[in-house]
Amino acid sequence: MCGIVGYVGKRTAQNVLVNGLKRLEYRGYDSAGIATLDDEDNPHVARSVGKIAELENVLLAKPHEGHLGIGHTRWATHGGVTVSNAHPHHVGNIYLVHNGIIENYKELKESLSGYKFNSDTDTEVLAALIDKNYTKGVSLKDAVAKAVKQVRGTYGIAVFSPNEPDTIVVARLGSPLIIGIGNDETIIASDASALLGYTREAIYLNDGEIAVCTGKGAEVFNLNLKHLNPNHETIEGDVEQIQKGGYDHFLLKEIMDQATTLHNTLSGRIDPANGTMHLGGPNLTAEEMRNINHVVIVGCGTAYYAGLLASYYMEQLVPDLTTEVVVASEYRYRSFHLPKNSVALIVSQSGETADTLACLREIKKRGVKTLGIVNVVGSTIAREVDGGTYVHAGPEISVASTKAFTAQVVAMVMFAGMLAGYHGGNVELVSKITNELAILPKEIEKVLRTHHDEIKALAKKYVKYNDALYLGRDTAYPIALEGALKLKEISYVHAEGYPSGELKHGPIALVDDTFFEIFDIIDNWLFDKSIGGLHEVRARGGKTIVFTNSKADIETDDIVRIKSKITILAPLLLNTLQQLFAYYVAVGRGNDVDQPRNLAKSVTVE
Repeated sequence: MCGIVGYVGKRTAQNVLVNGLKRLEYRGYDSAGIATLDDEDNPHVARSVGKIAELENVLLAKPHEGHLGIGHTRWATHGGVTVSNAHPHHVGNIYLVHNGIIENYKELKESLSGYKFNSDTDTEVLAALIDKNYTKGVSLKDAVAKAVKQVRGTYGIAVFSPNEPDTIVVARLGSPLIIGIGNDETIIASDASALLGYTREAIYLNDGEIAVCTGKGAEVFNLNLKHLNPNHETIEGDVEQIQKGGYDHFLLKEIMDQATTLHNTLSGRIDPANGTMHLGGPNLTAEEMRNINHVVIVGCGTAYYAGLLASYYMEQLVPDLTTEVVVASEYRYRSFHLPKNSVALIVSQSGETADTLACLREIKKRGVKTLGIVNVVGSTIAREVDGGTYVHAGPEISVASTKAFTAQVVAMVMFAGMLAGYHGGNVELVSKITNELAILPKEIEKVLRTHHDEIKALAKKYVKYNDALYLGRDTAYPIALEGALKLKEISYVHAEGYPSGELKHGPIALVDDTFFEIFDIIDNWLFDKSIGGLHEVRARGGKTIVFTNSKADIETDDIVRIKSKITILAPLLLNTLQQLFAYYVAVGRGNDVDQPRNLAKSVTVE
């Protein structure tokens, strides 16, 4: 959500900034801009609404010279999508880009008499506040530190002034910032993907820290301006991972890459020969593992649904375990109670999800151990949890999450399998699931390859429908929820997910020939009950699609029947085909599938 890039060094700043902003497009935005200093220390600003291509057109007419600058992609919060609301903002001697929300901006604005404001944003108020503090004899670093102490809310900011032409000052509270240290250059970004190709050495700024960046590197301080010695970390990944690789969209690439990325998730963590699973990162003693009797799984959106699916497997693998799956944006405000010997799994692709991060901090205050299920190395959640595991799905560029969902579920299943070993859990089931995990990457690859054209044709048949219900029982229920979410996210079709058993409690009233219904049916002990729900819908004129691994005859309008050695984890196979279905429906409707309207990849504000 929003993106920041900054540069100071020997290169032409404009080129680095625009390239970095393009790499952050996946985060979601509606306007973009850059501000630079030329070699005579004259500032220049270019802003536009729409895609970065529009900004490039502005720059083509009037290119920016110089070797220092800041850039931003904005996702509108305060004020509409206009050039005047786009970043960077300029007030007095201050040029500023900002991610986050300044909650007390109205009262701050009232205190800034003498300033004329040209936008509706909270960011311009922050720029004015810094400028007010930037008086004779005061450094830019000191002015920024004094200003952010007056702020209530969240921020990741990059600031420069023509008065200190070789310096960019950055600060963060609740919104990520990474400082890349290069060869006589420093690159600033809100996401490591913008740094790839320039450097692998980075400082991940922590909350309440401020840094002074020059071409020689960065000095980090706390808000009381005490000098700190930050860790220098290595950025993972490469430029190839953030390119489409011949696919039309990143979303299709990420769906089709799941066999490879899942292999990375599993590597070194399962032992099929002995039927065991092991994760190296939970940071829990054997006694702590044996004492765990309650697991709370915290997530938002797709991460929440991944946790919900994983909870079904946890309960089967560890019969004496109680699981609770919660929506972070609600849980953070509840008066929740966590019993003794609880552990919390904090699930986030980006590791920066604001609501999930707030839950993590609240849970830690209560003395409960927290384990991160995170994709982005070095992210805030990954640094603040007590332990956990990276899912190693690689950069996920498309806003709609696909490969991360599969990897998150698998990581949590492996944690459950490991937990079962300490609890004397279902050893036979642990062995079966371990063996299924071992072949899951190849089975996903086979299913996607075998059914690709079939799914494409199916999507074309249903592309004009505007309403859908997704239904499932047991482990198929969470993937019904996730399937509906994917369809609504990228195709803008109104889609809802329900347990099949809830049909008669309301949703069946919606069934008519303008809806289509997708039934996720697993060949298990609830098969007949799932078929019963299917018959109820068909009896009322519903158009039904069945995704199943069953060989049984099923009366339906359309059916996608997979053949696989995998049975217990079959929902993950069905889910990959649902992802493909949503993709082709969205393409058929002419949508921007990688950057769907109104959505952002990393939700770093409430």
